[in-house]
Amino acid sequence: MSGERTAAALPSAGLPDDEVLAQLRANRHDDADWRNGRIFGLIFHPDDDELEELLAAVSREYLAENALNPVRFPSLARLERETADMMAGLLHGTPGAGGLTSGGTESIFMAVLVARETARKRGIEDPVLVTAVTAHPAFAKACHLLDMRQVRVPVDEGYRLEVDAMRAAVGPDTAMVVASAPCYPYGVIDPVTEVAAIAREAGVLCHVDACLGGLMLPFWERLGEPVPPWDFRVEGVTSISADLHKYGYAFKGASVLLHRDREQYRTQWWFDDGAWGGGLYGSPTAAGTRPAPPIAGAWAALRHLGEDGYVRMAGKVRDATRRLMAGIEAIDGLHVTSTPDLCVFQFGSDVVDLDAVADLLAEQGWYPNRQPGGLHLMVSPYHLRVVDEFLAALAAAVEQARDGRSSDSGPATYAGQPS
Repeated sequence: MSGERTAAALPSAGLPDDEVLAQLRANRHDDADWRNGRIFGLIFHPDDDELEELLAAVSREYLAENALNPVRFPSLARLERETADMMAGLLHGTPGAGGLTSGGTESIFMAVLVARETARKRGIEDPVLVTAVTAHPAFAKACHLLDMRQVRVPVDEGYRLEVDAMRAAVGPDTAMVVASAPCYPYGVIDPVTEVAAIAREAGVLCHVDACLGGLMLPFWERLGEPVPPWDFRVEGVTSISADLHKYGYAFKGASVLLHRDREQYRTQWWFDDGAWGGGLYGSPTAAGTRPAPPIAGAWAALRHLGEDGYVRMAGKVRDATRRLMAGIEAIDGLHVTSTPDLCVFQFGSDVVDLDAVADLLAEQGWYPNRQPGGLHLMVSPYHLRVVDEFLAALAAAVEQARDGRSSDSGPATYAGQPS
């Protein structure tokens, strides 16, 4: 824990609205400037003012409603069902075989829960999840919470899951295998066809984690870019997670978990028979009360953009990605460390301290993501506006770091640490 902090106290009397808003805004003084494209993760800036205004209006429309009870708020049940069905159509899945969660972590958690429950029905007492080492930490978290074991297999030189290693790791206790489309650190897609074939041969579930790519890959394909098979068109894929609050451009937190069949989706639901005294209680997610705005916002974003809008957004992201990668390769001392399948990539250096480079960029208000192997960019449509500005700042930071600037920053982190 860093230093002492003053504990906040409830005011004895309520404050005027303008004072509350002033304090709120003052508190944001050290937040990253995402509106001007200075951040390369966490927020996916669509460069669409109309969409932002629409989502604000949708949030106001559904500010208080609770998706816990679809009998009282059937409009939310319809919006969730329609959103999941639109996504199922996009990913060549089954209508009625999925729903929304609060984000990728919960989608992954529920997919792992379905795998555990399915394995238990088969008499497996100690179910195992097999993933690549590059699979999102949410899988490890789910295994920890659900008392399952995770086996991580290595990746090849291109950072893709090693198929032979996964085949060797699958055994009688395996509940599910996982492929990423793409993985977060390197932006590469695991060999989903081969992973799904292993699952079919073993008679186990196969989950594709497309939390990052699920709302970009279909439109990347429509742009004519090469996209390996990854969705429900691949025989053996039994579930897919895809985040609507990433390249779906809805606000946090909205993700979808889709299953190949409706019976598998029913396994996701949990019910209490009413013995607690309050009546029948059921939920398809880990949460009970579920806020309405993310559900309505996800529906609204899909309806507002449509296929044409998402293709247009994907085109901006593709063009920005290409210019960023070419510009980085042109800076002496930098190189892209993998060949990404999408718009997420890492770049490294053998000659300069990239933590020092990141420190220098942060001083100028630029925030690439830090990883152990280098710096990491997740490209959004708005970044097309600032490619040249970022590359100029990056080149200047590299030159300063080359002159001997080093960093005393801590280890690279994907998320925050306790305070």
